[in-house]
Parts: sequence; C-alpha cells; structure tokens
Amino acid sequence: MALHSKAILILAGFILAACANPDRFGAGGTGGAGAGAIQPGSVSDPRSPAYFQEAIGDRVLFAVDQHTLTPEAIATLDQQAKWLMDNPEFNAIIEGHADEQGTSAYNLALSGRRANSVIEYLVSRGVSPARLKALPLGKERPIALCSDEACYAQNRRAVTVLVAGGIS
Repeated sequence: MALHSKAILILAGFILAACANPDRFGAGGTGGAGAGAIQPGSVSDPRSPAYFQEAIGDRVLFAVDQHTLTPEAIATLDQQAKWLMDNPEFNAIIEGHADEQGTSAYNLALSGRRANSVIEYLVSRGVSPARLKALPLGKERPIALCSDEACYAQNRRAVTVLVAGGIS
C-alpha cells in the first residue's frame, strides 16, 4: 500500500509541475508559435516573400492590348515599391504575360512592354533598376485556361517574382 501511495504522489507532482509551466509546448511567450507570434518566413512575417505575395500582391492586371497601368495596379505597385525599399536583400524579376489572343510574336512584345511598365513605375518610386529584371513570357504561361474574357483578363498580367540576392 505504501508503494502505491508514493507512486500516486509522484505522478500527482509531475502533473502539477506540467500545469505550472504554460510554455511547456512552446506555444506561449515571445519565442513560441502561439497566437500573435510571428513565424519567420510565414505570411504573418512582413519581411517574407509569402507576406509580399499574400498581403501586398505579386501581380497587376492589364486591359486588352494595353501596357498602361491601371489605378489598381498603381496602388499595388506603390506597396511593392515600399516593400522592396524596406527589404534590400531581395531583387525582383518582373514577368510579363499576355492572353492567348494574337500571334506569339505580338504577345511576346506586349508582355515585354507590360514588364517594362512595372519596372519603370517601381524605379520612379525609388527602387534601383539594378534590382529589377524584365522577363517577357508572352502567352506561354497562362494561369487560366479557357477561351473567354474571364480567363483572358487573368492572363493579361505582370508578376513580381522575388529573388534573394542578385539577378542575372
């Protein structure tokens, strides 16, 4: 009986000790992953590419046969420029895209003009041109596959792809 009572008391001591440490699973405090903690590299980390993509937006859209920036595109690019200025360890490749209408040659040229419009705007907001590179892709990488305006509108875009370090 005495051995059984001692085992119960030791077990109770362990249970109470576990309850006394709220960070025993790494979920609380400043170093844990609990509510409100910022996980490096996650969407909640304002210095991460994931945050850039989700919170700021990595793409802008264009009208048919256009490479001029819309007010919505300018608003997104203003935020992109600020993020790039605050995070000089990242450079960007600006991918230009077009919808499937028109010839491959025409769409390749148009997608280049779209990428360059984005670069010119980011440079006008203080981003060094040495940190930016245009990559015209034409109609070769659609994100929406159908032959109607809803798909075409998604494919007429420029996408800012972040690169850690230099770009070649």
